[in-house]
Amino acid sequence: MGKKATKAADNMYYLARCEAAKTNDDFSSREKAAEIIGIDRTRLARIELDTIAPYPEEVSAIADAYNVPELCNSYCARECPIGKSSVHEVTIDDFDRLALKVLGSLKDIDSLRASLIAISEDGVIEEDERPAFQAILDSLEKISTNAKALQLWAIKNIRIK
Repeated sequence: MGKKATKAADNMYYLARCEAAKTNDDFSSREKAAEIIGIDRTRLARIELDTIAPYPEEVSAIADAYNVPELCNSYCARECPIGKSSVHEVTIDDFDRLALKVLGSLKDIDSLRASLIAISEDGVIEEDERPAFQAILDSLEKISTNAKALQLWAIKNIRIK
């Protein structure tokens, strides 16, 4: 890729295009990238320079074109008004690291199951059960985040959808 756009240096869409350009020269130019994505060149520039927020369908098109599925997750976690409060951003590591994270988050699943059964058997979460219930929710969130990271890795690397 030619010149680096210093004003866009920290922008996730610009960084994704730079990474995609390593394997596809078409993404070296903003003009050609915009054509492939199907948006106006100046709009892509404004997205990369953080002067406008992309529409969800643009993020999806960019993620597909650059083969960076984690852009959709990042958009939802960082920019979407609804997603910001409910979507956790994930980091895609190497496969072996992700597999270990998933397995590590599942290691206490039997004790989580037993705790959830004990808490829910009377149909009410008592005040003294709330810390244990919160611990269950936190563990489930960790499992979910690790599973999502592994899923995104598979989409990106072996094209599993």
